[in-house]
Amino acid sequence: MGVDATAGIEDLSSDEARLAYRRRLRRESVEKRQALPPEMHAQFSSVICGHLRTAFPQLARKRVAYCWPVKNEPDLRPLMASWLAQNLQGFAALLPVVVGSERPLAFRAWTPKSPLVPDAYGIPTPEDGEFLVPDALLLPTNAFDAAGYRIGYGGGFFDRTLASLQPRPLAIGVGFELARVESIAPMVHDVPLDAMVTEAGVFYPET
Repeated sequence: MGVDATAGIEDLSSDEARLAYRRRLRRESVEKRQALPPEMHAQFSSVICGHLRTAFPQLARKRVAYCWPVKNEPDLRPLMASWLAQNLQGFAALLPVVVGSERPLAFRAWTPKSPLVPDAYGIPTPEDGEFLVPDALLLPTNAFDAAGYRIGYGGGFFDRTLASLQPRPLAIGVGFELARVESIAPMVHDVPLDAMVTEAGVFYPET
């Protein structure tokens, strides 16, 4: 069941009200996600990895950026490791690198043996290596809607990153069904996803 925070969304006529609504969505969704029992989190994460492998087989030969799981987000590391083990030409698993608070993200290659250091937000990131451009981004979602919009943590990093990369990478949201809402009340800077993957399956934006 998704976050129950959509009541009165038609009254969100000001940016201030929309921002407050989005903050509430983020807070409630993260709380629900962190309350998932470990065995359920592991099961859902495994199912999501399976959906990604089946629905997007082309990613096994692409540069794929994903995010280190924080705050009980889906764990995609087993999927990245399995693609690395296939050793198919063209594949690289990438982790984001924060190079500035108002700048797009950069990306470095990751393997299970990569030395990692905490970034400014305490999230593990590769210690060194050249910056690479991803072909696809697997984006964590704190809330998402049927139109393909997502809420992250409010820093705007992925919106800036998607806007800066040409050609635009395939943008796939990854999250749990508990984060599904009627609308995130998108704002002008929000960039829609190409697809959304949860434990329930693969979904494409409704237009």
